[in-house]
Amino acid sequence: MKAVLFEKFQHAPKVVTVADPTPAPHGVVLKVEATGVCRSDWHGWMGHDSDIDLPHIPGHELAGVVAAVGKDVKTWKVGDRVTVPFICGCGSCSECHAGHQQVCLHQEQPGFTHWGSFAEYVPIHQADLNVVALPEAMEFATAASLGCRFATSFRAVVDQGKVSAGQWVAVHGCGGVGLSAVMIASAAGANVIGVDLDPAKRALAKDLGAVAAVDGRGDVVEAIQEITKGGAHVSMDALGHPTTMTNSILCLRPRGKHIQVGLMLGDHAAPAVPMPKIVGQEIELLGSHGMQAHRYGAMLDMVGSGKLDPARLVGDKISLDAAPEALMNMDKFQSIGATVITRF
Repeated sequence: MKAVLFEKFQHAPKVVTVADPTPAPHGVVLKVEATGVCRSDWHGWMGHDSDIDLPHIPGHELAGVVAAVGKDVKTWKVGDRVTVPFICGCGSCSECHAGHQQVCLHQEQPGFTHWGSFAEYVPIHQADLNVVALPEAMEFATAASLGCRFATSFRAVVDQGKVSAGQWVAVHGCGGVGLSAVMIASAAGANVIGVDLDPAKRALAKDLGAVAAVDGRGDVVEAIQEITKGGAHVSMDALGHPTTMTNSILCLRPRGKHIQVGLMLGDHAAPAVPMPKIVGQEIELLGSHGMQAHRYGAMLDMVGSGKLDPARLVGDKISLDAAPEALMNMDKFQSIGATVITRF
């Protein structure tokens, strides 16, 4: 099969031919029809993820068709249209038994713990636990954006933030994750404020339901405090940077919730936090790490009803041959919406 492979961190990946994967007894092999190019893939290529062994094929936002089925799989058959969360549970640990596969003690992640979806085929383990059926009407490019960006935002807003109608919600960083959060929080009835450096992304945030958009180059905290007349109830760092994290915490009203979704890796792995605000105003700090396969039904029901439209967040559609350049440039420039590989 064709695949994008890198042999050294921070060295240019190449499109190569490697052996097709075979399914584990409990797994499946998917024919990849679409896969997103995500900032997390860039972190992996940079060497920020200790799970990656070289040489490596990245890619963790994917959708496709079941191409081969392991002998112990009961739920899936060849030809099924499916997607997967980017965190796959083992099914045996205490967190999996409690339904918290997103923090599985032995989790696997395509594109990190094993070869991923920048390829014609990708293996998925524990398929009966981790694979999700796709609605027939959903395009593969749209489905590929669900597994990381959209599903992560859904859990952050709905399950972690418990956002409700009338609350003020600030979203710092209007890339794929942030714009997903804007749409989801707006659908929940919240008053959403999008924050970004890029005027085009701020405009799209407003188009997706934000009631206000703040220029990230200004005094973000003061602007949000003024708009909300006291601070946001819930605020999310969707980018993963010390500045956006700090602004997210400081813009909250007393007893507000900060949700950290953007990865803080490399030089930013241990940022300073404004502890006087956190203690003095009883601010909650919440991490949010993907979403379990069994929670996809709630999200897909909202998509089916028209309350959510993740197709609007799909940006450039590129070929596998263009993926190396797109991956290497993720930290320099991000297009509006999710870049998705759709031609293999």
